[in-house]
Amino acid sequence: MGRLDESCPLSSVMLRLLFPLAGLAAVFRAATVPQRSFGIDYNCDCFVKDGRPFRYISGSIHYSRVPRYYWKDRLLKMKMAGLDAIQTYVPWNYHEPQVDMYDFSGDKDLEYFLQLANDTGLLVILRAGPYICAEWDMGGLPAWLLEKKSIVLRSSDSDYLAAVEKWMGVLLPKMRPHLYQNGGPIIMVQVENEYGSYFACDYDYLRSLLKLFRQYLGDEVVLFTTDGASRFHLKCGALQGLYATVDFAPGGNVTAAFLAQRGSEPTGPLVNSEFYTGWLDHWGHRHSVVPAQTIAKTLNEILARGANVNLYMFIGGTNFAYWNGANMPYMPQPTSYDYDAPLSEAGDLTEKYFALREVIGMYKQLPEGLIPPTTPKFAYGKVRLQKVGTVVEALDRLSPAGPVKSTYPLTFVQLKQYFGFVLYRTTLPKNCTEPTQLSSPLNGVHDRAYVSVDGVPQGVLERDKSLMINVTGKAGTNLDILVENMGRVNFGRYNNDFKGLVSNLTLDQDILVEWEIYPLDVDGAVNHDINSHLYRPKRSVGNPLSYEAPTFYTGRLSIPGGIPDLPQDTYVKFPGWTKQKQATKQDKLDLKKKKKKFEGKVY
Repeated sequence: MGRLDESCPLSSVMLRLLFPLAGLAAVFRAATVPQRSFGIDYNCDCFVKDGRPFRYISGSIHYSRVPRYYWKDRLLKMKMAGLDAIQTYVPWNYHEPQVDMYDFSGDKDLEYFLQLANDTGLLVILRAGPYICAEWDMGGLPAWLLEKKSIVLRSSDSDYLAAVEKWMGVLLPKMRPHLYQNGGPIIMVQVENEYGSYFACDYDYLRSLLKLFRQYLGDEVVLFTTDGASRFHLKCGALQGLYATVDFAPGGNVTAAFLAQRGSEPTGPLVNSEFYTGWLDHWGHRHSVVPAQTIAKTLNEILARGANVNLYMFIGGTNFAYWNGANMPYMPQPTSYDYDAPLSEAGDLTEKYFALREVIGMYKQLPEGLIPPTTPKFAYGKVRLQKVGTVVEALDRLSPAGPVKSTYPLTFVQLKQYFGFVLYRTTLPKNCTEPTQLSSPLNGVHDRAYVSVDGVPQGVLERDKSLMINVTGKAGTNLDILVENMGRVNFGRYNNDFKGLVSNLTLDQDILVEWEIYPLDVDGAVNHDINSHLYRPKRSVGNPLSYEAPTFYTGRLSIPGGIPDLPQDTYVKFPGWTKQKQATKQDKLDLKKKKKKFEGKVY
């Protein structure tokens, strides 16, 4: 024991003793206050957030399907429904449409979306891919991967893995600051998607992804997989080190579905990562509808078991531009991804929203406050459309570099034209005074082709549906095949979905050769006002171009003055039309700045 220095007052000694004690107390308090953490407790079969058992109720929203302007509105409506978290996909092709050309700006600003979710008080479950399905073009994989024709997607193929590693080296470092333990909203990250439904069953591929995700995200974040609720799907979809979850629809046997998960995860939280609130649509089919009562009943059963659940979708949104996917046998999805979700495509509150909110309120305290109302709409009236000209008339503007010449047809990927339309032109090798069979014997039209001879429409060839039509015309006249990419397959083994004329066409039994192929920049032409640059050749009175040929039309929509809160959202209808694409000259933000007029061009 030391002795007190007589020259040092006793009070001073006591202060010196108290300061170290105060420091020890601060250290003790810091050690007992839980830091931000999220993990799995296998003893209590639950997630643990900040040291306490946690069950989440989540809803899916895809930032790529909702305009940035409306992100905040949709997120707040989800929060007010009682959700703890949102779930969102990251479409690789949305952010890297061309090799090494990355875009995270505007509607693609993922980090801003995550920050908005955090500010709204919502956690985030991130489905990072690389493959996502999502009824999105090629399941989110970039079409440029197909430039190496032999590539095996979603496998340990060296070319595929090299591209994945490069992409994840861009994406995942951006996500790390947004992990929950780093102060962000992301509590879990999904690796791949429904891999048990894919033919490859390549465990080395999944191990490579696991290693890659751990490299960039660290060891603390919960990584998981999602597969159908059966042993068959989980056999190739689950991997040690990735927590296995399942997905299933309402109206089924909830106990049996979770027993399938228990086959891969004997302990740990029960999770339905995709509890379907509706269903997807296909072109030409009726809109899918699932009754709210059916969903509410099964949701109640899931929550009564203490399980975690994600409502897929909570808002579906829109497949803007060319981003819709397709299923096999070939059925493309439409522009709308409404999904019959609790929030409509336009973000409107529905009966289903309130029915599910009521069920959620049986298991947790609902947020106080007002639910944001349905956004107002305005009927602007009829828009008179005037014909601008056909695709053939606008060819110089649509394809300013001119045609690519080839003996046999080239695919979209070979032309580096990944979306939209390509015009294939050759000449009739003989007189076809009588109807002559033009056919695609190997079902090689991907996906829909508008056929004309010397500007006169002959008919439509379509994948899996119409493989032969009759044509007439004189030898040497132009045979034009305008091919539309209607969306790449997003599910199953056929993701390597090449577009264009992927095999030869025949006239009678003769293979057609010597093609001039025009990649069409439709969006660029519209944005640069195709109307003012269009060359209009004089037409023969005896051979007028038909209005049935693929054609551009233009109309002017006036936003009236003197009415408060305009412009507002609206819907566009084309009664009596068959298939069309709509484009507007000014973007959404210009409209919100209350420009009085904008042009919409439709063909």
